[in-house]
Amino acid sequence: MARTKTIYACQGCGNNSHKWLGKCPDCGGWNTFVEERVAPERKSSGASIGPSTPPRPISTLNMAEEDRVSTNISELDRVLGGGLVPGSAVLIGGDPGIGKSTLLLQAMGELAKTRKVLYVTGEESMRQIRLRGERLGAISEGLLVYAETSLERILDTVREINPGVLVIDSVQTICSEALESSPGSVSQVREISAKLVSNAKAMDVPVFLVGHVTKDGAIAGPKVLEHMVDTVLYFEGERGHAFRILRAVKNRFGSVMEIGVFEMKEEGLREVTNPSEIFLAERPEGASGSAVVSSLEGTRTILVEVQSLVCPTLFGVPRRTVVGVDYNKVILLAAVLEKKAGIQLANRDIFLKVAGGMRLEEPAIDLGVLAAITSNCLDKPIDASTVIFGEVGLAGEVRAISQVEPRVREAAKLGFKRCIMPKDNLKGLKAAGGMALEGVSTIKEAIAKFF
Repeated sequence: MARTKTIYACQGCGNNSHKWLGKCPDCGGWNTFVEERVAPERKSSGASIGPSTPPRPISTLNMAEEDRVSTNISELDRVLGGGLVPGSAVLIGGDPGIGKSTLLLQAMGELAKTRKVLYVTGEESMRQIRLRGERLGAISEGLLVYAETSLERILDTVREINPGVLVIDSVQTICSEALESSPGSVSQVREISAKLVSNAKAMDVPVFLVGHVTKDGAIAGPKVLEHMVDTVLYFEGERGHAFRILRAVKNRFGSVMEIGVFEMKEEGLREVTNPSEIFLAERPEGASGSAVVSSLEGTRTILVEVQSLVCPTLFGVPRRTVVGVDYNKVILLAAVLEKKAGIQLANRDIFLKVAGGMRLEEPAIDLGVLAAITSNCLDKPIDASTVIFGEVGLAGEVRAISQVEPRVREAAKLGFKRCIMPKDNLKGLKAAGGMALEGVSTIKEAIAKFF
């Protein structure tokens, strides 16, 4: 019998070493190497994805589009690119308690009405799944629950019942009998994921893999896990907010810019089809430091409120506290505002957040962030019917952005009467709903129009 060997594997990136290392030479993580015992590799180590076929010219391949499977949850379908692709592998990660299992159980409850679904749980008992299913209204004869952590028994069951969709909750709790390392280790996660993805391709069965996340927000396990699957989704949200954001960071069958918005209720997750209206519902009237910005997430335009508080500092170095926007972006905009507009911020603290728990990343929010900071610094409120968007450069110029028409249409639909935007975007743009479109080319011009 072949002897097993001992290696040390980095739990952050999967790098292997024959001896323990304090710092990983690949990812730079400290104290991440864990001892693992692995069996020697077999001669045939490659996993075949379906039957072997000879090479063929790409021009002769069938271009017929695969029929996608709708989950009957429009926000989830939007992020997936229009539904589930047969044989695809979807990895979903998020903080503990954010609602990953709730979302999947709701979706599987809908899918089970038309096809057989196998929900494999390695964290909860079957009774706990039943209790949660009753609360979510996800009780169906087609939803099969299986409490198991052995990969070999799970694959045998999948081949036996041939489900239409497979869910593994979670991949870090499943272990293979071929490996002696503990569940959740790098070698276990890598081996289990490879076999599950290979099985999904061979049987044409879509599979959902739930992944734990580290304290840094990254999915736990080797980075190769994200490379093996077809789609990687992150379920985000602040603990104190009811709203949850489902965001795609990798998608071989759709856009990675789409997001889905949900609201956590007692009966489960509820879709938010018009997030702009929800995020602006509690906006204070006549308050300085508040600005409405237009952000484009994939094909969806979302209007959100950016709030700022600027006050004298009590320390030698002023504080910059930011929630929902990149920290470096706020530092950059504060420097531009001070240098090009003459607004003194070097001796003031800046606190800035995006209302509703949203996280904004695109350059078009620059002008809105700058407007919120200026408004509170001067203690002058911005007109409540004004929406602001545009990119700000280091020279104080306001640069043109893309997809202006859907931003203007969304603002007009929600009752906004005035829009401050880059001047170059006004060319050929038609006003919607009687909205006044005002173009600016510098931040000085923009500040003059804010108040």
